[in-house]
Amino acid sequence: MSIRNKDIGTSNESSLHRTLKLQYTGPGGKTEVTAGEFLADGITKDGEYIEVQTGSFAPLKKKVKEFASHGKVRIVYPVAVRKMLEFYKPVSVKKTKKQTGKKNVELLYRRKSPVKGSLWNIFDALIHAPELPLIEGVSIEIVLIDIIEKRVRDGKGSWRRKGVSIKDRQLTCRHESVLLEKPADYLRFIPFKKKEEFTSSLLAEKAGIDKPAARKALYVLTKLKITKRTEKKGTAWIYVRKK
Repeated sequence: MSIRNKDIGTSNESSLHRTLKLQYTGPGGKTEVTAGEFLADGITKDGEYIEVQTGSFAPLKKKVKEFASHGKVRIVYPVAVRKMLEFYKPVSVKKTKKQTGKKNVELLYRRKSPVKGSLWNIFDALIHAPELPLIEGVSIEIVLIDIIEKRVRDGKGSWRRKGVSIKDRQLTCRHESVLLEKPADYLRFIPFKKKEEFTSSLLAEKAGIDKPAARKALYVLTKLKITKRTEKKGTAWIYVRKK
């Protein structure tokens, strides 16, 4: 099986990003709109700015504040609960009068990724910009999805992937979505009663997540004033739910 480079994405925008941008902008909305000196992914017909972000929220700090000064803002954060990996290799095409050394890619194999995302992934993004939910008019929507990730063994990718490049991500299925419109909505991540004491280890155990994920979550939730550090017992900080 062979496909052209353009079929697995050659621009900086992935198929996943483009699909979600169009879905959330909706009928009557516009994509690629400016607000001040920044470019937003889109704006709905009702004037809500849409920004699709698949990684850290650090790059959004300044632009979201600018968008919020003009109207409501929705940050769409997709999380892959199931991921299919497709691996390709470059294949040279014979030169013709119309074609001079362009390359195609050929599918090698497919496999499921063992990594499964969850709603808790939001803290991987927010840990670098925990103030965003505090901005008036800014909401975050977590979208749980299935994707296909297309990778090419071209020697140009990250050393962590041994030179394999990620060329595209495609949406295959949408599952649950959770809209967080105000800081109080983040209470859903604290499975404890008000003023009940707990540690990051206890949160990890009760929520079914690992300890680093629990620590990231508590860092953000403390910034949002959902939780509070009270004291340290041994090497562990004690937290309480404030609201």
